Amino acid sequence: MIQAKSCIQSLSLTFICLMLFSCSNKAKIYSAEIKIAENNTEEIRPNILLINIDDMGWRDVGFMGSEYYETPNLDALAAEGMIFTNAYASASNCAPSRANMMSGQWPQRHGIYTVSPSARGKSSTRKLVPTKNNDYIPVDNILIPEVLKEAGYVTCHAGKWHLNDDPTTKGFDVNIGGNHSGNPGSYYPPYKRVPSLTAPSDDYYLTNLIMDKTLDFLNSVKDQAFFLYYSPYAVHAPIQPYKELLAKYENKPEWNGQNNAKYATMVENLDTQIGRMIARLKESGQLENTFILFISDNGGHYKFTKQWPLRSGKGAYYEGGIREPMFAYWKGNIPAGTKSETPISNLDFYPTILEVAGVSKPVGKVLDGQSILPLLTNQSEMDSRPLYWHFPIYLAAYVKNDTTTFDPLFRTRPGSAIRYGDWKLIQYFENNDIELYNLKEDLSEQNNLAQSNPEKVKELLDMLDEWRKNTNAPVPTELNPEYKSN
Repeated sequence: MIQAKSCIQSLSLTFICLMLFSCSNKAKIYSAEIKIAENNTEEIRPNILLINIDDMGWRDVGFMGSEYYETPNLDALAAEGMIFTNAYASASNCAPSRANMMSGQWPQRHGIYTVSPSARGKSSTRKLVPTKNNDYIPVDNILIPEVLKEAGYVTCHAGKWHLNDDPTTKGFDVNIGGNHSGNPGSYYPPYKRVPSLTAPSDDYYLTNLIMDKTLDFLNSVKDQAFFLYYSPYAVHAPIQPYKELLAKYENKPEWNGQNNAKYATMVENLDTQIGRMIARLKESGQLENTFILFISDNGGHYKFTKQWPLRSGKGAYYEGGIREPMFAYWKGNIPAGTKSETPISNLDFYPTILEVAGVSKPVGKVLDGQSILPLLTNQSEMDSRPLYWHFPIYLAAYVKNDTTTFDPLFRTRPGSAIRYGDWKLIQYFENNDIELYNLKEDLSEQNNLAQSNPEKVKELLDMLDEWRKNTNAPVPTELNPEYKSN
């Protein structure tokens, strides 16, 4: 009896040692810098799908109110999750918004402020020498896919990348059409700036081909947890219609300033392609364990689409340039049919995704957003916090004599902005012009309250100054010798 008991104890000790050895090896797999959360080690990891549309405006989808563009697949998916009415891009044009989102950091930390160069428009109309722009994301800046790949996820990028020449150098196992290009040059073959993709026929639309290959990726992963960054070039210019839908929109009445039939075909076709992806995830049973974030990288191009009542569009720091259509979906975790008015930013995606995956942030990594997972799952509301933007650069106007921008020449002149509660302040550096708006009462940003509310101006300016100081945000002061004041 004693001998039997001794034998059992020996076997138990051996089992414990084996378990400890196994856990030790598992920790080594994920490295000392990136580790799995303790409460998630035995669970099946959720797939993560990040959908980032290019230049899609706040009201360019049905679930945000458009009665012109038709997006039934996105509307249906959004209805099964949480829709955000105050979601923001952290920059008003492509490259900085994407760099911010993928790094989880404000632009002053990585140096991508715009699509190069930072001195856009005529030199004679630029009073300041703008801050130099970084064209590439720094090699040592750890992005979302790098963290997830290290943690065991299979990673795929599909579509526009824009942050360096090759997304596989920044954590992606698979790259479908991504490079440093900001637009494809053409949506019909040959795809001028996307030479890695070959069309199966002479008129095969690029958005469709990217989805074909995305579905190939999904078919290959089977039971593996994946991170898919679906970032199609659509609906960025050039505005080239999906021909089969053109007649439908040419005969459709205008709604709220939206009337561009060619652009509308691109929106609906994009929705159709996303519908194919969602159908594939349903068929495979993967959708039930897939966390989805949907957003656009910046506001809609004002020449092609309007976001009324929001002011202006892409490139401006009025609401039309930075407020985005956004929803989150995760069956069984995010309550269906819910809506949030809480202001959030695409900077929040990095910490949110890591929390969903059960992965801790890299050691020493600074994240400027915060996880919105408690908000998504109705565990708690988020505390009120300021949202910031910094743009020490110039962006020339797209539309001649555009009265919705700061002036007719520029969508953006060097400055910073802050939203805190219902209040939003924009400060331009050239002449210290200040604009103050109450978004609750004046969503169109038509009534500048800076002169009538100096107390609020001081409060928000003090917050901006402190933020710029704490983040080493560059403020251009050097005068441009070619500037002509008239």
